[in-house]
Amino acid sequence: MAHILAIDQGTTSSRAIVFDDRMRLVATAQEEFRQIYPASGHVEHDPADIWSTVAATCREGIERAEIPAADIAAIGIANQRETVIIWDRDTGRPIHNAIVWQDRRTAELCGKLREDGHEAFITSATGLLLDPYFSATKIAWLLDNVEGARQKARDGRLAFGTVDTYLIWRLTGGKAHVTDATNAARTMLYNIHKGDWDADICELLNIPLAILPEVKDCAADFGMTRADLFGRPVPIFGVAGDQQAATVGQACFEPGMMKSTYGTGCFALLNTGDKPVRSESRMLTTLAYQLDGKRTYALEGSIFIAGAVVQWLRDGLKVIRHARETNALANAADKEQTLYMVPAFTGLGAPYWDAESRGAIFGLTRNSGPAEFARAALQSVGYQTRDLLEAMQADWGSSDSANILRVDGGMSANDWTMQFLADILGVPVDRPKVVETTALGAAWLAGMCAGLYPGQAEFAESWALERQFKPEMPEARREKLYKGWKNAVSRTLGPI
Repeated sequence: MAHILAIDQGTTSSRAIVFDDRMRLVATAQEEFRQIYPASGHVEHDPADIWSTVAATCREGIERAEIPAADIAAIGIANQRETVIIWDRDTGRPIHNAIVWQDRRTAELCGKLREDGHEAFITSATGLLLDPYFSATKIAWLLDNVEGARQKARDGRLAFGTVDTYLIWRLTGGKAHVTDATNAARTMLYNIHKGDWDADICELLNIPLAILPEVKDCAADFGMTRADLFGRPVPIFGVAGDQQAATVGQACFEPGMMKSTYGTGCFALLNTGDKPVRSESRMLTTLAYQLDGKRTYALEGSIFIAGAVVQWLRDGLKVIRHARETNALANAADKEQTLYMVPAFTGLGAPYWDAESRGAIFGLTRNSGPAEFARAALQSVGYQTRDLLEAMQADWGSSDSANILRVDGGMSANDWTMQFLADILGVPVDRPKVVETTALGAAWLAGMCAGLYPGQAEFAESWALERQFKPEMPEARREKLYKGWKNAVSRTLGPI
């Protein structure tokens, strides 16, 4: 049993990655699934699609690795965070589609809670801001809007889970209702200082504690899979929310180390060690990981739209057919034009946290075309990352913060974007040899727990650089561009 199976369940696709006993990627399988938009600002997934794509990619990944399923020593799971699924404990059937982290349907409820003075109390306990992004108000919405749900919840007949919890429930045949501390910390129901569900917040939102899962370390025994799935029961030994898994996969174990993952959104985490840093810049205080009962904290900034802006160019505007075309288009763009694209399609995340903001493009001329749109789209990712970096430096202290950013995720493969990122930040950007850092983090957690992989120090030493992007832009140019970005953002804040 010399392999680890990592499940990377994301917002638009599910993937399974097989690693060998030296943490080398052996095989991968990926399958996209349907995005459901029932109303403006509403985003849903069918839990059946999530489960079927995970099951299918696990089988395909093992087949591509050309190993028997019996050679899988353990499973690690990384997952899209904050997405909410509630199901019937007896039947296993979800009571509603999953409400995705991008969904904004509870903006009014969050506003009411804020007006009533509850945000400071919630933030002090959870480290999070009152926003529809997090799970808590989504749970409340489901209990209030699905017929009979609230009474079933009070009777203990329903179970809530983020995607990791739902997958573990399905994998174990309903025997385990568990999550890890990093996923729990994203629900806005978990006290990150006490390490437990917060009864006061649950009472405020009328969410019964009985529907919540047991919380474990990131490397722990989460249960055994059904024998029929892999021919024998396989232990699930590692779980972390996708951004925390990437933090682990990037070996950001020391305070001050920072990583940024570019997928559908962009998520930057700065390790702050064993003490939580309360943000004065509207960053999130959260958990980076929890091992052996010890919590390691982080500051996090979340950008809702990163890679999704390229998807919009492809599927919405139809000015490209493939994401890889944006590199050449950006290089070909008119250097005399300066366009700013603020991709607030579902509001703005950190540090603005404006659910009512909507996207806009500034600086258009008669000569603006696909190339200029592509460049502006890619640049928006760099500008938003600088917003996060500056806010984190203000909270953590710029003299102590990392002078290098480690990057990963699908968009990190775009050389033009990574060079612009280094230019607009004014710091080197390091891209590792293993860019599948989310899956690697989940695999390492499981493999370490199984005794197959080394501990933190040796794992950190194995991190290897593929390419470093160094700043080349003159400082005056950098600051002029960023000033223009801040002006563009200011024009999009608030409702239209």
